[in-house]
Amino acid sequence: MFQRDIYLNLSPIDHRYFIANREIFEKLATYISEAAGIKYNTRVEIALLKALIHIKEDVPQDNKDFIKLGSVVEQISPEEVYREEEKTHHNIRALVNVIKKYIPDRWKPYLHLGATSVDILDTASALAYRDATNRVILPLLIDLEEALMEIAEREKATPQIGRTHGQHAVPITFGFAMSEYVSRLGKAILRIKEKAHNLRGKLAGAVGAYNATKLIVKDPEELENEVLKQLGITPSETATQLVEPEYLLSLLLEINIAFGIIANLADDLRNLQRSEIDEVREGFSKTQVGSSTMPQKRNPWNSEHVKSLWKTFSPRVITFFMDQISEHQRDLTNSASKRFIADYFAGFAAATARMTKVLKSLRVNRERMLKNLLDNGDMVLAEAVYVLLSESGIDNAHEMIKQLTLERERTGKSLWEIIEGDKNLSAILKAGIEKYTKLNPEEFWTHPEKYRGLSEEKVEKIVKKYREILNTIRGELQSEN
Repeated sequence: MFQRDIYLNLSPIDHRYFIANREIFEKLATYISEAAGIKYNTRVEIALLKALIHIKEDVPQDNKDFIKLGSVVEQISPEEVYREEEKTHHNIRALVNVIKKYIPDRWKPYLHLGATSVDILDTASALAYRDATNRVILPLLIDLEEALMEIAEREKATPQIGRTHGQHAVPITFGFAMSEYVSRLGKAILRIKEKAHNLRGKLAGAVGAYNATKLIVKDPEELENEVLKQLGITPSETATQLVEPEYLLSLLLEINIAFGIIANLADDLRNLQRSEIDEVREGFSKTQVGSSTMPQKRNPWNSEHVKSLWKTFSPRVITFFMDQISEHQRDLTNSASKRFIADYFAGFAAATARMTKVLKSLRVNRERMLKNLLDNGDMVLAEAVYVLLSESGIDNAHEMIKQLTLERERTGKSLWEIIEGDKNLSAILKAGIEKYTKLNPEEFWTHPEKYRGLSEEKVEKIVKKYREILNTIRGELQSEN
């Protein structure tokens, strides 16, 4: 077998990220490596062979030679196929030639009969991406979603200032901020599972019109259904030489959407680790170094790493779209580009695993969150005051409170002190506070963190919903595997 020092590999996927994600990458290799591709292609060829033998000879299912055909998949090595390809300069014809060495002579004429190369390749790749998604990608995303739900639930009552445009807005809770990602990622998981399940295969021949198989069997579509049923996949509704590209494109786009959600989360957590904010911190081991020259540094490098992987792999969505186009039933302009989908899966898996690692070691600085919320005093209640005054019938309440906030900035007085200077306004506001907030006025003004709407209730509702969904998906994946 050909051996190579991994540090001589050109792609960081094959050395740096392999070392950091060895278990994950080895699982992915079971489905989308070159060796896996040969196995999947062989599975499709054998499924077609079995279907033709059954139709042409009505061989009993317990026939020993027929049963042995299933073991051919494990007997063929990539080296053997590659050596043959050096002669044929065609990967599928090389595979067919190799398979013939492992099957009885009487059945060799049926091998690959009626099929074109892409019948095998597109069906095999659909199986591979389906399995890689179900057995590696979705479990990684479920782990991440569970880590998010754990934080959201644990921190559902932890006060935090909400932010828009980098500015303090109104109070929320940190759990509520995390529940946004629980919801967004949860929906992405559902869509990814759906799209992976909808990947399609084909056995429709050189231009998808069943020309060759029509010469072999009475009902070519029935043959196609029988072959693909063995493999657990559905035929493409129509085809050229290719399976309709939108099935795979849709899956890749949904994964890319999930990648963006994860990168957005990484950005949020990275910014919350700024020295001047300091509301969360990634775990930092005793042997870890934050800077080669500044020993005090605790860089949010894991979150930055996730964002960097997203920057590397997310733009490949352009290539996914470009592979949607193939001229005159089929050309070879996607023959190289589609091979790099495996790299994309690896990069996405690495980012997902790293984000889960960040969440599981995340330290929440609750005291700093509350301090940041209170830094602007009762200014964060300006919205509440405006709404309460509007509820009392004051039609220009927004402008009125805006002017009061400007006065607060000029004078340094609290918003409440300024409002108390107007006895009529103060009385109206006190009545509104007691009527609508269930707080007494003093508690309202001294504890602005309690003005947080349905933050806790939304966390509970969202976590409950997606925990049930994950349990269902997990059960479905276990039964499928």
